[in-house]
Amino acid sequence: MGEDKIVLRGNKDGLNVVIDMNRFKDFIEMLQILKEKLSRGKRFYKGATIKITIQLKLVSERELRKLKDILFQEFLIKDCIFEDVDEKSNKTFSGIYEGRTKFIRKTVRSGQIVNYPGNIVIIGDVNPGSEVVAAGNIIVLGILKGAAHAGSNGNDKAIIAAFRLEPNVLQIAGTITKAPENDEKPSYPEVAKIKGKIIIVEPYSPNKFY
Repeated sequence: MGEDKIVLRGNKDGLNVVIDMNRFKDFIEMLQILKEKLSRGKRFYKGATIKITIQLKLVSERELRKLKDILFQEFLIKDCIFEDVDEKSNKTFSGIYEGRTKFIRKTVRSGQIVNYPGNIVIIGDVNPGSEVVAAGNIIVLGILKGAAHAGSNGNDKAIIAAFRLEPNVLQIAGTITKAPENDEKPSYPEVAKIKGKIIIVEPYSPNKFY
């Protein structure tokens, strides 16, 4: 019981404890299960740093102090750091070569919406009337004709690339552009990115650092 409510992960600095407070009836129940789990490896935690990732809005300052006192007194840790799990989950991608990636091995058809908190790679086309939204980058190994929004949680370094880039709407972070009407569509791969405060589209170059 409690195996997936509290997860212990070792790292180079010590121990990361991830606690899901939504799965406990109260703080006392959580504390009891945490002590039981930590007791199994008590001798390893002496002098270690423990980082606790938890929903801070569900825990009072008094409860945090109590938890800290127990860790220092019973487990003899060196330091305790608290991290808000909600804040962690909402962090913006800071670059373009990081995070999780979702692969879609089919065409995204009209009316479909694909939304993922990471990078999206589509091996197929994105048809008109569809929408692709990613916190990271959007890469289409086909024709992109629908709407695409990269960097949806604020990353203005994200890119949108396709073998043929023919969207009706492009958005990167908070910057939006629409495809000009009656514009001739190139038949080579292109990359869209923010430069200055606007979205620019340029031919893909294998020798260029994006």
